[in-house]
Amino acid sequence: MPTLRTLPALLLALACAPPSSAARDAGPAPAAVRAAADSVRGHLFIVGGGPRPDTLMRRFVELAGGPGRARIVVFGMASADTGAGSYAANGLRRLGADAVALTIGREEAMRDSVARLLDGATGVWFGGGDQSRLTAAIGGTPVETAIHRLYVGGAVVGGTSAGAAVMSAIMITGDERRPGGARPDTSLAFVTIDRENIVTTRGLGLLPGTIVDQHFLRRRRHNRLMSLALEHPSLVAVGIDESTAIQVNPGGCWDVLGAGHVVIYDPRPARVTAPGAPLGAAGMKLSVLPAGSRYEPGTGEAVLGSGEMVPARREC
Repeated sequence: MPTLRTLPALLLALACAPPSSAARDAGPAPAAVRAAADSVRGHLFIVGGGPRPDTLMRRFVELAGGPGRARIVVFGMASADTGAGSYAANGLRRLGADAVALTIGREEAMRDSVARLLDGATGVWFGGGDQSRLTAAIGGTPVETAIHRLYVGGAVVGGTSAGAAVMSAIMITGDERRPGGARPDTSLAFVTIDRENIVTTRGLGLLPGTIVDQHFLRRRRHNRLMSLALEHPSLVAVGIDESTAIQVNPGGCWDVLGAGHVVIYDPRPARVTAPGAPLGAAGMKLSVLPAGSRYEPGTGEAVLGSGEMVPARREC
């Protein structure tokens, strides 16, 4: 059976192999895997971008089994730098993981033989760049299905920047339809709160019931996330700052780790203006969570932390 160690040597041969009939017909196959979400045994580890302290990445390796046991596949396709995946894998190896970079296009991702290369992985990491490149490569493919199965079965799936944005089913692309709104007299982006302005597409849906934004405080992305929160009032909108992560535990609760804050807009209890009216709300719940905090997305309740960068590992 192929292993992570034999993976690089196999990719060239697999690139020339025709996809199976099942792969050619593949659609949004991970939906069947997500149906088992109540029995998820894995973790998500979602970093908001920027510098990643070793303390954060050591936690990711720990969740993948720890030094000497963690076997991690790194997807670097979001970056225009073809070496990005290798750089990230090198960093994880330095922390004791057996890590390999897998850089594939959509044609390869449609092959069951490539999806099987993930067998035995205890962790998956998505690098930064342009999230649309990543979903264009693996969205709705056997490789995406394999990632969902790993997560349900107990693996940790993590990512930073673009690798954070892909975690929700509704994915922010980074584009807007009407820069400046009714006053397009600025070069600044996302200066309005408005309907149907923020461009989204399908993400990987690993964190259902949410919309994820990244680089949140550093890049002042409140307007775009607030707009989406009010357009999708049944979802929790989470903005993760740089050098900061949320650890999503099997029981569903989130732990905040790192150097910054996580900001959560919860529109579920709010009164939101009707379609066609200017976008607005009253009673939306706001949480600003430093490291060490815990959030329960089901209830919207939070316990504030003391700012400890990486709190002791604990489950829901």
